Amino acid sequence: MKVYQAGTQADENFKHKVADLLMKQMTRPNNEETYNLILNGINLALEESSPSKIVVAESKENEIIGVAFFNIGISLTNGGPYIWLNELYVDPDYRNRGVGRKLLLHVIYWAEHEGIKTIELETGINNEVTKHMYNSLGFYDIVSKRYGFSF
Repeated sequence: MKVYQAGTQADENFKHKVADLLMKQMTRPNNEETYNLILNGINLALEESSPSKIVVAESKENEIIGVAFFNIGISLTNGGPYIWLNELYVDPDYRNRGVGRKLLLHVIYWAEHEGIKTIELETGINNEVTKHMYNSLGFYDIVSKRYGFSF
């Protein structure tokens, strides 16, 4: 398995592989509209000026088996850039093999070398396996309630 950050040179085949993987986790309807929204987000994230990054885990057979997607923002309380980890997803057939950990370690290593101050993320309250992985890598609980607004 190799883990790497996708760049602006990513081809359409790569983008579709990432979109296909992310479709597996969707709780909203699995339809063409959802797929196109994901694909559009991938395209935007891979633009040169984008504050977003995509890191993938690829099997020996060149299949995308895991993805981390994050945005870089500016934190006023930490006085510098931070990462919001939007997605960390591993194909169910490859779970419990260290794929998620390797993806997250790649993000942590990259962030440290880029001068990122913090990494924040959200996970389900009952997702004990994922919470254990985050805690084992030094992440800590932040008590908050997330809100959203859509247009």
